[in-house]
Amino acid sequence: MRSHEIDYQIYGEEMQYIEIELDPQEVVVAEAGSLMMMDNGIRMETIFGDGSYNNSGIFGKLLSAGKRVLTGENLFMTAFENVGYGKSRVSFASPYPGKIIPIALARFDGKFICQKDAFLCAAKGVQVGIEFTRKLGTGLFGGEGFIMQKLEGDGLAFVHSGGTLVEKQLAAGEVLKVDTGCIVGFTRDVQYDIEFIGGIKNSLFGGEGLFFATLRGPGTVYVQSLPFSRLADRIIASAPKAGGSRREEGSILGGLGNLLDGDNRF
Repeated sequence: MRSHEIDYQIYGEEMQYIEIELDPQEVVVAEAGSLMMMDNGIRMETIFGDGSYNNSGIFGKLLSAGKRVLTGENLFMTAFENVGYGKSRVSFASPYPGKIIPIALARFDGKFICQKDAFLCAAKGVQVGIEFTRKLGTGLFGGEGFIMQKLEGDGLAFVHSGGTLVEKQLAAGEVLKVDTGCIVGFTRDVQYDIEFIGGIKNSLFGGEGLFFATLRGPGTVYVQSLPFSRLADRIIASAPKAGGSRREEGSILGGLGNLLDGDNRF
């Protein structure tokens, strides 16, 4: 189906949100739990999958929902429709510090491949499916498993990245090496593979894992500076352990530092 034409505005810097403006009967589909606020003229409905299979019966809806389960996403999505007579707005918040990226699928020949948790929302008609990696090694060690998400259609979709966003334009044959977790997404003609870092010291003590992701052009690649997995690891490492206090922020002052900065836990 042809995607609905929606207007949007992105607000904020580190913690962004996107405001979607809908004409009457226009619909935007979003990940469950991403809603920030909406006008009174917006009707919210929980649906199977991405809503692009409404004319294909129950089998098409189950197929769409099943694809989302394979990527580790929620079985359901939420559709927001303007049921009023004038323009209405609905806003969605980014899940953690970073940037919201508008993806005009028509500009990318109707297809964009992204990491499994990057999708935020899209105009109704955009298909949110799965993309299998072609090589066993890429699936096992590429950081994203065997399956990534693909967005297909002719409308607008929005994905989220962590930290600072970098857009790289790769020429034909040009190769970019990226930490596997730092990939946000890439266009359909980019070839995705992995490469062993090499060297015993690099592998064991380099702290960068065993593999790079290699992206070969031509095409567009989006890279993030702070993957959510890296952010979560830092939070977990700094959290207080059961039965003890937090890891000391000042190694010289030790427990005295906790007293000085107002943290009196022992």
